[in-house]
Amino acid sequence: MKPAVVINIDQDKSAFILTGEVKQLLNNRRAKFYFTDNLRFQANDDVINVFYEIDEQERTLTTLKDALNKYGFETVNGDTILEVLKQYISEEENFKLFSKQAKGIWNNEIDPVQFKFFKESLQKNLTNRKLYDMQLLAAYHLAFSMNACNFSVPGAGKTSVVYGAYSFFKSLQENDPRHVDKLFIIGPLSSFGPWEDEYKECFGVKVNSKRLSGGVSKDDREGHLLSILDPNETPELTLLSYQSVAFNLENIILYLKKNKVMVVLDEAHKIKNADGGIWAQSVLTIAKYCVSRVVLTGTPIPNGFEDIFNLYNFIWPDKDIIKFHLFQLKDMTANRFDPRVKQLVENISPFFIRIRKSDLNLPAATEHKPIIVKMGEVQRGIYDFIENSYIDYFKEQNTGNKDLASTLSKARFIRLLQTATNPELLKSPIEKYYSEEGITSDLFIDDSEILSNILNYSEKEVPAKFIAVKDIVKQIIHSGQKVIIWGTFIHTVKGLQSFLFENGITSKLLIGEIPVETDTQPEMFETRESIIRDFHDPNSNFKVLIANPFAVAESISLHKVCHNAIYLERNFNASNFLQSKDRIHRVGLKPDDPTNYYYILSERSIDETVHTRLIEKERRMLDIIENQPIPLINMNMDYEVDLSDDIKALIRDYVQRTS
Repeated sequence: MKPAVVINIDQDKSAFILTGEVKQLLNNRRAKFYFTDNLRFQANDDVINVFYEIDEQERTLTTLKDALNKYGFETVNGDTILEVLKQYISEEENFKLFSKQAKGIWNNEIDPVQFKFFKESLQKNLTNRKLYDMQLLAAYHLAFSMNACNFSVPGAGKTSVVYGAYSFFKSLQENDPRHVDKLFIIGPLSSFGPWEDEYKECFGVKVNSKRLSGGVSKDDREGHLLSILDPNETPELTLLSYQSVAFNLENIILYLKKNKVMVVLDEAHKIKNADGGIWAQSVLTIAKYCVSRVVLTGTPIPNGFEDIFNLYNFIWPDKDIIKFHLFQLKDMTANRFDPRVKQLVENISPFFIRIRKSDLNLPAATEHKPIIVKMGEVQRGIYDFIENSYIDYFKEQNTGNKDLASTLSKARFIRLLQTATNPELLKSPIEKYYSEEGITSDLFIDDSEILSNILNYSEKEVPAKFIAVKDIVKQIIHSGQKVIIWGTFIHTVKGLQSFLFENGITSKLLIGEIPVETDTQPEMFETRESIIRDFHDPNSNFKVLIANPFAVAESISLHKVCHNAIYLERNFNASNFLQSKDRIHRVGLKPDDPTNYYYILSERSIDETVHTRLIEKERRMLDIIENQPIPLINMNMDYEVDLSDDIKALIRDYVQRTS
C-alpha cells in the first residue's frame, strides 16, 4: 500500500499544507531533490508548506501532485482543498477535452458544423486570398485553440494562416470572448514589410499600421500605445521588434488591456533563451494580457528541446503544457533516444501544427551543375599561398586535439573563402565580417605578407567569378526574367554590383546597411521594402537583386517575380543557405513555374568543399525536417557547431587535390 500524503490549502498564506507521511517523503532523496529544484517549500517532520503565487496556483498544484505520484505516494485531498479542487478538477478535465479536440483537428477530426461556419467566415472576410487545404486546416486549428504554435517550414504561408484566423476572430460579436480587433506583431525588422504587404494580399486593401521601432520617437510610441481614441480610430496592425518590448513593457501592457489583441511572435526562436534573457522575459510578461497568442517559427528547437520552453509558456502561461522541467529538456537534448521525447511530443502536440516542405506540392526546382571557374593567374598564386599556409595550421590543430572551431581557425577559414572569390577582400580587417555576422571578436590577424601580394589586385585582373556571374545574368535578363544573386561578403557584393554596372547591368543591393522602412523616413528614401516593391514591379528599371543572407534570408518572398538564384559565394552555414533558397521556392508558385539555382565555384579551392558539405547537410536536414515531428537539427543548422568537421573535410579535400 502506498504511503499517503494529505493536501490542504491555506489561502491566507498562499500555501498548500502537506501532512501524513511527510517524514517518509522527506527521507526520499530523489523526491526531496525534486521539491528543492521545482517548488518553494518549508518543512519539518510533521508538515510541509508548499508556497504558490496567486496566478500559479493551478500549475503548482499540478506539479506537486505529479511529483507525489512519481515518487510513489498516494495523494489525499483534505477538507480545505476540496472546494478549491472541485473547480480546479473541472477546469482540468475541460482543458484535457479541449486539448484532445485541438489535436484531433490536425488529424481531420473536425466538427463539420463548426468547420463550415469557419470556412464561410473566411470566404466573407478573407476577401482576397484562398487558403490551400493545409493552410485552411492550420487556420482552423488556430481559430479553435486561440493559442498555438506554427512550426511550418519557411515558405509554407504562415502569415496567411494567421490572417485567416485573425479575420475569423475579428468577425465575431464584440461580446464573444474570442473577439479581437487588433493585431500586434513582435518580430525582426525585416518582417514588418512582409506583414503589411501580406495584409493587402489577403484583404485587398492597405492596412492601417504602426511601426514602433527604428526612427519612431518616444512620444510617438507612447501616443500610439496610450491613445485615448476609440479602437476603431487607431491603427489595426502594430509592429514591434523583440529588443523594443522591454523598453515599452508597461505601455504595451496598458495597450493590451485596453484593446482586444492577437499577439504574434514571428521568428519566435529569438526568445528561446530560457535562462532569463531580457527579450524572453519581457515577452512572457505580456502573455496573460492577450486574447490570442501565436508563435511562428520554422526552427522551433535549433539548439535543443529546451528551446520550446518559452514558446509554450507564452501561448499558455497558466497551463503546464510541456510537463517537463528545463533540466529534463536539456537531458533529452543530450540523449536523442531518451524515451521521454515521445511523451514530450505527445504533450505539446495539441497546440502546434507543422506543414512540411513535401506537403506544399511545389513544382520541382532545378539544381544546375556547379559552374567551375578557373581563377586568374594572380588570384591563383594568392590563393595557393594562403591555402598552403593555413592548411598546415589546420593540420597542426587537428593533430594536437585542439579546437578546430577556435576563433583563429574561423578567421583563417574566412580568409580562404574571401580569396576564392576576390583577393581584394584581404585588405579589410576581418573584424568587419565578424560584426556583420553577429560574432564578437577583437581578433587581429597579421596579413602583411599576404597583403603585399594583393594591394594592387584590382588593377591586375577582374575576379573570374564576377565574369561567370555576368554571363549567366545576361542570359537570364535577355530571356525577360529576373534574378537574385547571393553573396557572403559585403565588399564582394558591392564590387560585383559595380562590375555589372560597368557591363550595362543595373542592380540593387539588399544588405544590412540598407535601412528597414519606418514611419518617419521621407518617401523618396530607399529602403529594403521599397527595393523589394520595385523589384516586383513589371516595369522596374532593374532585374537583378544582390543580397546577403545574414540580412535578408528570413521574411522576404520573391517567388512571384523571380525564379532564378545565383550563388556567388557561400560558407558552411546550411541554415542561411536553405532559407535563401526558400525566397524563390515557396507557396504561391504555379505548377509550371521554374526555379533555377546556379552555383559558382572556384576551381581547386575551398568552394568545392563548401558545396559538397552543404549538399550533405541539406540532405540530412531535410530528412530530419520531413521525418521528425519536432526536428532537432542543431548539428545541421549552425555551422559554428559543425565547423570542426567542415575544416577536417577541407583538409581531406586539399590532400586529395595536391597529392
